[in-house]
Amino acid sequence: MKFTISREQLHDGLAAVVASVPTRTTLPVLSNILVETVDEGIRLSGTDLDIAVSTVVAAEVDEEGAVTLPAKKLVEIVRELPSAAIRITSAGDQRVNLECGRSRFKLFGIPKDEFPSFPSVDFKDSWTVTSADLQKLISHVAFAASTEESRPILNGVLWELTSDKMRMVATNGHRLATMSVSVRGADSSSELILPPKALEQIRKLFGPEDEIEIARSDNHLGFQSGPTKVYTRLIEGPYPNYEQVIPKENDKAATIDRDVFASALRRVGVVASDQTHRVRLAFSSSNLQFSVNTPDLGEAQDEISISYDGEPLEIGFNAHYLLEILKFMPTSEIKLSMKAPERAATLEPIGWDDPAVYLCLVMPLRLVD
Repeated sequence: MKFTISREQLHDGLAAVVASVPTRTTLPVLSNILVETVDEGIRLSGTDLDIAVSTVVAAEVDEEGAVTLPAKKLVEIVRELPSAAIRITSAGDQRVNLECGRSRFKLFGIPKDEFPSFPSVDFKDSWTVTSADLQKLISHVAFAASTEESRPILNGVLWELTSDKMRMVATNGHRLATMSVSVRGADSSSELILPPKALEQIRKLFGPEDEIEIARSDNHLGFQSGPTKVYTRLIEGPYPNYEQVIPKENDKAATIDRDVFASALRRVGVVASDQTHRVRLAFSSSNLQFSVNTPDLGEAQDEISISYDGEPLEIGFNAHYLLEILKFMPTSEIKLSMKAPERAATLEPIGWDDPAVYLCLVMPLRLVD
């Protein structure tokens, strides 16, 4: 294998695939990136067996070949090289020479044959979505997925596709986020459950202007745009019926400045319990009072001005969950709707000039007098 490539091209290609390489693995070849020559230049590939990424970058190929090289060390070397042509050669064994200017490196690789094969996904039967719509869903919803292993299905993000709409939903059982956008041209309906890590790869790798082709095999999904492909294993199983937990009769609504609300939550949250992060909120016509009382730690009170429509209400929430939701609200004002101290509350953006429909839900905490 012999090829010459610019430092910038190699750096960008490695940056695209290195996030799919696991930091810890019992299979040494998974710590490597597969480098192989193709007609357009070289293809770089990485995988952790659940998510796989490959991209093609331009290079002058003198001799065909393939080898896997240590991902972390290769990235570090290329990052430090000057802006000049890089010459990479291999004499058929697993020793690879890298030259750039006066710099010389020798890396020991692992044969291509030991690198896992990528999922068999046929893009001939693909459908297309705009990256901007997909990124919008991912960036506002994926945060709400669970990170606990007790309910694996909640570790995924539900992606619903119909002929005129696509929606994402994520929840950990205590908070939920859902967003839907209108689409055109879809000729089938699907319900897919994807790991957030794969969605984050898609969000990072594809630009807002890109059109993304998507294809499915039995238990994998493939995304393709330009020279880059992302494959992910689908999470199997029935997703909970999230629609039945979204309240339809919340008749008490507060209009609140997002940043003022978040600041007060952070202040009083300092003395909240590390286990529950419980904060008591007391709503009245023009004020929202915050209070925290944590045994053996202390108390805190605060107050902000709001607009509130409804009977006075005291309700408890996990401040951490509220702050997380507020971070992803796209407008400076939000609507917080409630029914009773033991019923779920919803948060929505106010004045968002976007056709997407966005809603978050948070379950209350029992107040302790």
